[in-house]
Amino acid sequence: MDETAELAAFRAEVRDFALAHCPPEIRAVVAANGKLGRKQWAPWQRILHAHGWGAPSWPKEYGGTGWDQRRRHIFDEVLAECDCPPQYHHGLRHLGPVLIAFGTEEQKARFLPGILSGEDWWCQGYSEPGAGSDLASLKTRAVREGEEYVVTGQKLWTSHAHESDRMYTLVRTNAEVKRQEGITLLLIPLNSPGICVREVRTIDGWHHVNEVFLDGVRVPVANRIGEENKGWTYGKFLLDRERLGGANVAPAFRFLDRCRELVARELAGPADALKRGQLEYRLLLAEAELRGARELGKAAVDAVTAGEPLGLMPSELKLSTADTVQRIGAIALDAVGERVASRFRPVDASGPNAAVEDIEWVQNFMYLRAKTIFGGSNEVQKNVVAKQLFGN
Repeated sequence: MDETAELAAFRAEVRDFALAHCPPEIRAVVAANGKLGRKQWAPWQRILHAHGWGAPSWPKEYGGTGWDQRRRHIFDEVLAECDCPPQYHHGLRHLGPVLIAFGTEEQKARFLPGILSGEDWWCQGYSEPGAGSDLASLKTRAVREGEEYVVTGQKLWTSHAHESDRMYTLVRTNAEVKRQEGITLLLIPLNSPGICVREVRTIDGWHHVNEVFLDGVRVPVANRIGEENKGWTYGKFLLDRERLGGANVAPAFRFLDRCRELVARELAGPADALKRGQLEYRLLLAEAELRGARELGKAAVDAVTAGEPLGLMPSELKLSTADTVQRIGAIALDAVGERVASRFRPVDASGPNAAVEDIEWVQNFMYLRAKTIFGGSNEVQKNVVAKQLFGN
């Protein structure tokens, strides 16, 4: 559907605000393909919250904007086009809607304001050793003792746990029933006795994922979302809220633009003409893929707005954009690799790598290896497509 004059005016309003109010030092991190953390996300969330735009997907009665799906999509798209950080998703887009739908009034009053203002930082305690894509295999157990649960186990690949205040966590409360039926969703403060957060070193040299050990951690029953053993339902609801995440390909287009600028700058000499032409051709192929994904994303937004089923579109978007962004990262590495790759060291970006110009392109190439894994691996997405097309 073509954009109405009203939506075009809204797009311009968001753009003007983003360019005027997102701090330059934060936009610089995005523009340099740097790794975002709480240091960048939290102040930007406070700015958006003060303007009344803190929670685009929440209803107005809980401090949200009450925007429809098209406005939310435009908002996310424009932020990316302006090199502003996307909003941190764990609290706003994952846990917040679950609290609104299934939480008690006391839980909503306790947790929603901190998410909205950016004061409270959440991470997701889902994956475990042996329970990633097959999440129903999780083994972290919670035993009820009076008005508390005693939680013991391990979570893995927990993004931003090292800078989070709380973790929304799936635990097993009944091992005698079907796997999906014995899971409970708990909200666990990360400063609780018995919790140890340990960095997982990754090949990109950034610290963003962790393992979280829980050793007899006591969690009040008041921190349970909904009913005991119904956590699988709430967890699926949480993930379903983000089925349209792939519809916004604006970040991928900005990544493409920056890569194109890099190729032109890095390979500007006459002796580089052949290699530059080869990389520019590969960039054109990537751009064609992204243009197709953008049209599919628009169709997905229109389908949700009209109340129509999304079908295979989320899986198709995930597969297409993940592969294409990986290819763009590979093009960038081919452009700068001879100059900087040998100087890459797998340490945090605050260390020696920070002094190497364009080292972020090497780090992004490494980081993007996970693009086809997180958020539903390519193999899982292909199984979803095959099941819908061909049945069991």
